[in-house]
Amino acid sequence: MTPSPMKIHRHTVKTSGLAFVFILSALMAFTSLSTDIYLPAMPLMAKDLQADVELTITGFLIGFCIAQLIWGPISDHFGRRKPLFVGIALFIIGSAGCALSKDISQIVFWRVFQALGACTGPMLGRAMIRDLFSRTRAAQMLSTLMVIMAIAPIVGPLLGGQMIEMSSWRAIFWLLVVIGALMFMALNGLPETLPEEKRVKASFCGAVHNYYALLTNSRYMRFTLCLSAYYAAAYAFITDSPFVYISFFGVKPQYYGWLFALNIVGLMAMSMINRRLVQRHSLEWLLKCAVSGAAIAALVLAFGVKLQVGGIFLIAAAVLVFFSMNGVIAATSAAAALDAVPNIAGSASALMGALQYGSGIVSSLLLALMHDGTPWTMAWIIALFTVISAVIALTTKTDVGDD
Repeated sequence: MTPSPMKIHRHTVKTSGLAFVFILSALMAFTSLSTDIYLPAMPLMAKDLQADVELTITGFLIGFCIAQLIWGPISDHFGRRKPLFVGIALFIIGSAGCALSKDISQIVFWRVFQALGACTGPMLGRAMIRDLFSRTRAAQMLSTLMVIMAIAPIVGPLLGGQMIEMSSWRAIFWLLVVIGALMFMALNGLPETLPEEKRVKASFCGAVHNYYALLTNSRYMRFTLCLSAYYAAAYAFITDSPFVYISFFGVKPQYYGWLFALNIVGLMAMSMINRRLVQRHSLEWLLKCAVSGAAIAALVLAFGVKLQVGGIFLIAAAVLVFFSMNGVIAATSAAAALDAVPNIAGSASALMGALQYGSGIVSSLLLALMHDGTPWTMAWIIALFTVISAVIALTTKTDVGDD
C-alpha cells in the first residue's frame, strides 16, 4: 500500500498519495542526478578541459552544504513550497551555466551555483516527511522514496554514457536544464506540509541558535555524523569510479553505467527489505547491522586492491555490498536524527545535509590531491570513512520509542 500524507493543513494544495511520493522522490534524486549523469563523461571532460574534473564534484558539494544551512531556517520560517520553487529555478540557471562554460574555473563556479538550488530537493523532502510522519513511519517512507529515487542514478550514467557517444558532455547539462524545468512545473502538485502555526518566527540569530542547539544535541549529532562518514566513503567511489573503471580497467563509457547501476539495484533491494525490517527492529539496531556490513565490505575492498587480487570483479562485488547498505543507513539514520529534534526539522535536515554531502568534499579533495592512477586511493578512503561510521553507530544507544 502506498503511503499517503496525513494531517496536511487545510489550506495546502490537494494531491494524491502516489503523486506526493513521486514528486518527493524526484526532489530527493536531484543531488544524485546532478552528478551521476555526467560521471561517464568525466575522463572526456578532463581531456577537453585539461584539468582535474574531480573539482566539479568538490564545487558542487561546497555549494550544496553551505546553501542548506541557509535554506533550512528559511523553510522553517516560510514553509517548504516557496523555497523549493526558488531552488529549482537556481538549479536551472546553474545547469545552463555549466553547459556554456569554457574552462574548469567557470564550470566549478556554475556547479556551485547549481548546487545552491539542487540542495533544496533532498533537504526539504526529508523535512516534509518529518512534518507528516512518525519516527518508524518516516523510516518506512524514506525507504520507499529511496526505491523510487534510485531510478535516477541507474538511468543517469546510462543516459550520460550514450549522450557522449552522440554529442558532447555539454549536452548532458542542457538535459539537466530540461529536467529542472519539468520539475519546476511538477511542484504545483506538491502540498505545503508546514502549517502557519508550526512555523518558526525567530530571526537569523534564532536560526544560529538552532544550529548551536543541534550541534550540542549528542543524539542528533551521532546519527548525523554516522551518515556523514558513510557518505564520505560513498563519494570516494562516486568521484573516482569513472577513472577506475574507464581509465584503469578500460571499460567503455557507455558500459560504465551498467556497473554503476548494479550498486543502485542493490540499494533498491535493501530499501525494500528495510521497509519491513523497521516494523520489527529498532532503527539503531538496523543501523548498526548495516554499517557493520558496509565496513566489512570496505575492508575486503581495501585489502583486495592492496594485495592486487580479484581485479575489477572484487571491486565490483565489494562496492555492491557497501553501496547496498545505503538502503538501510540513509533511511534509519535520517529518521532517528530528525526524531531527536522534531520541532526544528527544517534546520535539522539542513545541517544533516550540509554535513552529509559536505563530507564528500573531503574525499573528493583527497582523491584530487593523492590520486595515483590506481584504485588504491579510492579503496583506502572508502575503508577509512566506513570504519569511522561503524564505530559511531556501534557506540550509539538504542531508543525503542516512537511518536
